[in-house]
Amino acid sequence: MKITLTAARFIVVLFLLQLVIGCGSSKTDINTDDPQKAFDIAKRKYDKRDYVDAIEDFSYIKIRFPGTDVSDKVQFYLANSYFGQKEYLLSAYEFDSFLKNYPLSPLYPEGKYMLANSYYELSPKYSLDQQFTNEALNEFLSYIESFPQDKNVADAEKKIKEMRNKLAYKNYWTAELYMKTDNYKAASLYFQAVYDEYIDSEWADDAMVGQADAYINGRKYEDAKKVLEKFYKLFPKSNLKSKADRLNSRIKEYQTSK
Repeated sequence: MKITLTAARFIVVLFLLQLVIGCGSSKTDINTDDPQKAFDIAKRKYDKRDYVDAIEDFSYIKIRFPGTDVSDKVQFYLANSYFGQKEYLLSAYEFDSFLKNYPLSPLYPEGKYMLANSYYELSPKYSLDQQFTNEALNEFLSYIESFPQDKNVADAEKKIKEMRNKLAYKNYWTAELYMKTDNYKAASLYFQAVYDEYIDSEWADDAMVGQADAYINGRKYEDAKKVLEKFYKLFPKSNLKSKADRLNSRIKEYQTSK
């Protein structure tokens, strides 16, 4: 079943409503009227990776002490607790709420990075819908643009490259499926999408050679020739050069036979 962001948010809202309704029967052991002391109790559980109890405590504090000096930290660590529990849909919702409600918090840069990380963890295998992959990409790019010197930028850049490779391969894989069914026109379009959109990916040179092959099989020899010329120019050290040479030979054979 495809889960849209709208549906996901609806699910999370229902979950939060259940927390509010059940607040009177909360299992938390917090019995102080001091927001800071309450936060410290919850944070100790978080630090011990007791995420289930930490979620219970942070959720209670969020409702019991709204608008206090610890509210941004409560929201941030509630989201982080869900992340620690690998409940990434809930962590994405909570980090998104944190960013909207506490733009001046010193935790804001890390919250922005962790929102992107939540979507990254939701990113599925290449053959499935890539909505969350695109969400993660957008959030990582926004994070880097906003905080280019932040400590997590290198990791964000690494994950951006990984996800762009995944999206590129999804198009390449689709093109290969069309090649197997002799639908060379559709295959060439998907091959082109790889290097048009993801020229920096690991699959760009494969896609150019693949498109040339599709054009030749579809008897579009001039188009194949142009693609191979671009391939030789952009990827002179590609390990696919011998395959490209063989395709070029097929083009020359056709031209001399005319």
